[in-house]
Amino acid sequence: MRHAHAAAYVGAAVRPRAEREAELDAQLAPGATRPVGAGSRAVPEDPDPFRLCFERDLDRVKHSEPWRRLAGKCQVFVAPQDDHLRTRMTHAIEVAQVATSIARAAGLCVPLTEAIALAHDCGHGPAGHASEEAFSPYLPGGYDHAVYGADVTLAPLNLCHETLDGVRNHSWRRPAPATPEGEVVAWADRIAYVCHDFEDAVRARILTPSDLPAEVRDVVGTARREQLGAFVRAVLRAVDRTGHVGMTEPEASALAAFRAFNFERIYLRPAARRQAERVVALLRGLVDFFVDAPARLVGGAGVPAVPSRRPRTPSAT
Repeated sequence: MRHAHAAAYVGAAVRPRAEREAELDAQLAPGATRPVGAGSRAVPEDPDPFRLCFERDLDRVKHSEPWRRLAGKCQVFVAPQDDHLRTRMTHAIEVAQVATSIARAAGLCVPLTEAIALAHDCGHGPAGHASEEAFSPYLPGGYDHAVYGADVTLAPLNLCHETLDGVRNHSWRRPAPATPEGEVVAWADRIAYVCHDFEDAVRARILTPSDLPAEVRDVVGTARREQLGAFVRAVLRAVDRTGHVGMTEPEASALAAFRAFNFERIYLRPAARRQAERVVALLRGLVDFFVDAPARLVGGAGVPAVPSRRPRTPSAT
């Protein structure tokens, strides 16, 4: 037996997973999702002796290549000279923080909520929604980052069905998630991005705080801190009053107005559309190049083959 530090005393017994499941079952709200054994997965696995099934999903996401790649994907602004602007990874972290704040207070399953939130954008291309526009002509039914993330990008991790469902359906244009934790992430995603994308636009000197419409400013303020607090409290009030995940008024209308304002003044402004058009042309050019000669991508001279996308059972996580 070795210790890194002599004073590192815990003084507590390690609890097996089944004991933790029983304790959590008694603590969670009636409609919350319960972790059970190894979880429901495409490839069956043995339960972990200590970790809940959704904790294993969270570990796998954090250690995965799709998660690490988010650091190199933009959120809204392509500005490598300013490392204070959000990337797709920092966006996912902020979504997870909002989502777990709601889930913890509402008595929902926090590990499942965090796993969905951190993984929700792993299906995005390098330029966010412009990548969806670029790749859609090549796929039947178009390219949806939520569906692609759950069904292709994250498939090798063999995550629980509840986690993948939350990723697949986090977008509001998709069907409702099957769990309240997934619904919390859908709200947290919208709350986080409207607030931090506005903050980034102010930092980039595209907007000023005073540009925010009065119907937003008067309800949730102009600073990200107060905006997040107002929206999170509005979700918790809705849960408390109705038992369903939603958002009370007037914050719900303020959030909708905030999002509409961002689309008009940030996402669809002429400079952003010109940038998106260049991205679409570049990505389609790359796809056409490799479709014309697939050997350039797989098995070409000096080019490693693409790894298998089949689900696997990780030995370490």
